[in-house]
Amino acid sequence: MSAPERSHGRTPADPRPIVIEPGFVATAAGSVLMSQGETRVICTASVQESVPKWMAGRGTGWVTAEYAMLPASTGSRKARDITKGRQDGRGVEIQRLIGRSLRGVVDFAALGERTIYLDCDVLTADGGTRCASITGAFVALELACRALVADGRLERLPLNGSVAAISCGVVDGTPLCDLDYREDARAEVDANVVMTGDGALIEVQATAERTPLSRAHLDELLELAARRHRAPPRRADRRGGERRMTRAARSHTACCVRFVLATRNAHKAAEFADMLAPHEVDALPADVTLPPEDGETFAENALGKARAAAAATGRVAIADDSGIESAALGGRPGVRSARFAGEDATDEGNLAKLLDEAPAGSAVAYVCALAYVDPADGTEHVVEGRCTGTLAAQPRGDGGVRLRPRVRPRRSRRRPDDGGDHRRGEGCDQPPRARGARSAGLAQSRRLIAALAPTASASAAYP
Repeated sequence: MSAPERSHGRTPADPRPIVIEPGFVATAAGSVLMSQGETRVICTASVQESVPKWMAGRGTGWVTAEYAMLPASTGSRKARDITKGRQDGRGVEIQRLIGRSLRGVVDFAALGERTIYLDCDVLTADGGTRCASITGAFVALELACRALVADGRLERLPLNGSVAAISCGVVDGTPLCDLDYREDARAEVDANVVMTGDGALIEVQATAERTPLSRAHLDELLELAARRHRAPPRRADRRGGERRMTRAARSHTACCVRFVLATRNAHKAAEFADMLAPHEVDALPADVTLPPEDGETFAENALGKARAAAAATGRVAIADDSGIESAALGGRPGVRSARFAGEDATDEGNLAKLLDEAPAGSAVAYVCALAYVDPADGTEHVVEGRCTGTLAAQPRGDGGVRLRPRVRPRRSRRRPDDGGDHRRGEGCDQPPRARGARSAGLAQSRRLIAALAPTASASAAYP
């Protein structure tokens, strides 16, 4: 039997595109807008410096959840629970599931005698709202815990792992991952699988809607969910010398982090969007002022811009600073690469001065520092990529960097984590989105995102 046509051009094993936007509700201790296909849920975490009476005096904390659907979240208006005088039974079941799922990774002793309330409000429902709520609620929980650590109210994160959930089902005899409403409504089998970041099961809910569920079908659905847990993000196809995320490739990728990029350079913004895909890179708002690049190092300049963008927008921000270091010139022009020939120098003037002062064949490096700033918890990190080689007599290449001599690479090596052949020093012969120091720095940034960004905790369970 042929597989049914799916939304977003997905195969049976593909989840819907997932985007998690942290800091969506500024007044909450932690919050995200969780988007999974057309399903969208606002998840917030609120901290109360007390515990339920039955827990008082134990020295441990508590985590609980509430779930609701807004009246316009479905095709026809859904009446609010208050008008019926009682809470909807389905909502009670789901909020208990959310609470159980998250408590499975909480260290209550480390949390201390405080309660974290997680509220999940569905804006639009297109299937999988409970799974989206679990994933989004965990991100909001971690954001709130990070804020407690940053405020000095906690010594460490009271979390033992990460949690995410995904639905699976059998539709027209075909096992499918992440059912939308159209698929869920006609599924013979419907399952929700909650897993930790290391692959352990927290809860499995499986229901045979029409015919009994066989053990073989259950195993098949669990394996489908586990494959989504284990699968690494797929890179975009390379076409015409550029990397582009196709719809099918994007549907395989991890939960996305949304950044604001601290630059006015449209060409650079396109490079970052390509190389950081599937994470979302937003343009810097026009009213944000960036500080002058007057630091003594590339890292200082990059960090200053990222801090300014993060402070002005309240969003996770990334920024870079880059330039040429010549061994023959004692590391010059360095941070003055864009002004090497004078404050108002052109790229051509800067390059001509470098070629005039540094002998052909001398050692040079193209250096790019990348800064990451998360205003939610004060996290700041800087990584650096270097593209080393020797200076050729004539320039080659175009676009991307301001000062572009020809650099002969010293050696070649494959970088398996980037999926490409990155020959060191060849960032000046090839488009910078494909090779060079910025690419190396962004590769490190991707690893930083996985280690540091709050949303990456959830994406660890379902890439």
